[in-house]
Amino acid sequence: MISRNFKNVLVVSIGFLSLFTAYGGLQSLQSSLNAEQGMGVASLSVIYASIIISSMFLPPIMIKNLGCKWTIVAGMACYVAYSFGNLYPGWYTLIPTSVILGLGGSPLWSAKCTYLTISGNVQAAKEGKKGSDIINHYFGIFFFIFQSSAVWGNLMSSLIFGQDTDISDIPEEVLQTCGAADCGLSVNATGTSNKPAQRLVWILVGCYIGVGVLAMLIVGIFLDNIDQEQTSQFRENKEPFCHTFLATFRLLKDWRLLVLIPLTMYSGFEQSFLSGEYTKNYVTCALGIHFVGFVMMCFGASNSLSSFLFGRIARYTGRAPLFLLAALTNLSCIIALLYWRPHPDELPVFFVFPALWGMADAIWQTQTNALYGVLFPKDKEAAFANYRMWESLGFVIAFAYSTFICLEYKLYILVSVLVLTMITYPIVEYNEHKNPTKPIEEAQYKSHKEAIETNGDNFMTQTRL
Repeated sequence: MISRNFKNVLVVSIGFLSLFTAYGGLQSLQSSLNAEQGMGVASLSVIYASIIISSMFLPPIMIKNLGCKWTIVAGMACYVAYSFGNLYPGWYTLIPTSVILGLGGSPLWSAKCTYLTISGNVQAAKEGKKGSDIINHYFGIFFFIFQSSAVWGNLMSSLIFGQDTDISDIPEEVLQTCGAADCGLSVNATGTSNKPAQRLVWILVGCYIGVGVLAMLIVGIFLDNIDQEQTSQFRENKEPFCHTFLATFRLLKDWRLLVLIPLTMYSGFEQSFLSGEYTKNYVTCALGIHFVGFVMMCFGASNSLSSFLFGRIARYTGRAPLFLLAALTNLSCIIALLYWRPHPDELPVFFVFPALWGMADAIWQTQTNALYGVLFPKDKEAAFANYRMWESLGFVIAFAYSTFICLEYKLYILVSVLVLTMITYPIVEYNEHKNPTKPIEEAQYKSHKEAIETNGDNFMTQTRL
């Protein structure tokens, strides 16, 4: 029989899977569905800029007042609002709903990370195990389920739009400009289809809205409110508003967080490169836009399986060897992309890169999230808010120079940030090895261990809504 904490991890994971099946599908389609005046790309830029602003202030306030469960539900509602904005896309619908999504994005992810960290430490205290091992395991399970959303979201759009494709051969002179051979700022979209029929767009967006609402219902009904007591105490103590409002910035006084900024920003750089530059300058240029969904499905499948695998083996290898593996994998792919000239005759190669990139991204995501949870147990909300803020800054910077810098230089920038990450990250890891951080939940819940074991279900029932 699975533990209640493990059940909660599954509920959160399935909720995020459902939500990001919708959002991930919409995100990958923005540049084609809403290409007029760059409206789709502009909406994505607004989303990540809003996430940065949201990360500065909102997560600690919402989590401490609402608790993790209801912060997750509220954040999901913001994502559903963006889906509604895509029913009738325009500047007056997409941009406001992008802002709403961005403002809810950081509290959503911070609450999720906080919830998994608390659950991992509580379960570790019950079983007498190391907290970081259970946290790594829980994050691995989460990303195993969550990352498969890239498969289902792209599959849904492929099935609905598949009947509307109009594919033509790509001329040899266009193929010569693919990859890093040319600047890559202007990709000829020969072989792409026209915008799908509006009826099909409405069907797809309606399906996305449905799975988004389903995500809210799953979390709202089945997720335990494990930090209800802490939120009640917080509201009763009436901590000064400014103290909570500035919690994200106060944590920047911790030198470990500052040293982790390159690692966190690299996560944004590498994700934006695959979903933006690789799909545009390699896949769309050489194969056509109709292959983008299949490539991203490969990435999602690899990411999902690798997240589960590395979440389990991290307890045996530790974080550092896994980070090294991810760095070497990304570095090898970047060097290969600098010299590879994509051609339709080399179809399997187009899927090798996203598969390897997905494996590396699984390490960056699972281990960085787990690392933040281990290093900052007293300030989990502010720590994960900082994580989202710096990761989103990486996205925004990558989007900002996307239309101004040649692909070759983008690859050099990616390598530079990766090298800086591998210089700064070991400093934090070495310090943590010498001076391990004790999770506060371990002490907090061990003091109640006898009560938990005695009362069992009665204790957990009292912490549910």
